[in-house]
Amino acid sequence: MNDAVITRIEDRKGFIKLNRPEKRNAMSPELISSLHQSFVEMNQNEEVKVIILEAEGKAFCAGADLSYMQKLQEFSYVENLEDSKHLKDLFTLIYTLPKVVIAQIQGHALAGGCGLVTVCDFAFAVPNALFGYTEVRIGFVPALVSVFLAEQIGMAKTQELLLSGELISAAKAAELGLITEVCHDEFLEKGVLDFADKLIHQNSGASMATTKNLLRSIHQVNRQQSLEHACEVNAKARSHEDCVKGISSFLNKTNPNW
Repeated sequence: MNDAVITRIEDRKGFIKLNRPEKRNAMSPELISSLHQSFVEMNQNEEVKVIILEAEGKAFCAGADLSYMQKLQEFSYVENLEDSKHLKDLFTLIYTLPKVVIAQIQGHALAGGCGLVTVCDFAFAVPNALFGYTEVRIGFVPALVSVFLAEQIGMAKTQELLLSGELISAAKAAELGLITEVCHDEFLEKGVLDFADKLIHQNSGASMATTKNLLRSIHQVNRQQSLEHACEVNAKARSHEDCVKGISSFLNKTNPNW
């Protein structure tokens, strides 16, 4: 594991922190691998009952890493498919992890970063945090997150967010069911810790794990099939001329002429 992810354990809580503030905690393949490893280790550690996902700096997660996006333009279909599956495995791991995962969102969560929020069990955010699945603005397809989001908040709301690509406020995100609660900046950490402690001291860990497993089993077969299809859709979409143009415009800080 590298310094892009920092972990610690304290009072039966496992903390996993995104630590690329200079890159707005953008997700590179290395970061995704480190997150995956961190969640596996926290799940295996008997001392940990609840996991808190947090981030360093002003942004929670800005989505895909810019330099990596540039490399995507040279990827083959097979390479893009493997890359999609890499992220799918992380999202699926968090979503189905027996232990409760709480996101502590101190800044904007966009595109893949918003996807991270989606697969957590609970999410607390500051009022000024913005959320959005902005992939359609640069020719990407929010394929993987569509599966989890539709399951969490319903198809109509998912369609509204994914097709518009609009940024929404924390208050709107809470209204839609994307996040659990909005906390003022100075109370965010305390709010998350207090909630985590309540789960730890009032609830059976085995019962929470069994309940979560039961909930995730309801749409399991359909979810797995849909995610495999989403990976294929994602990989194919990346070679489309719109995606090539969108990434180029994004990297050059210009507006694509759609």
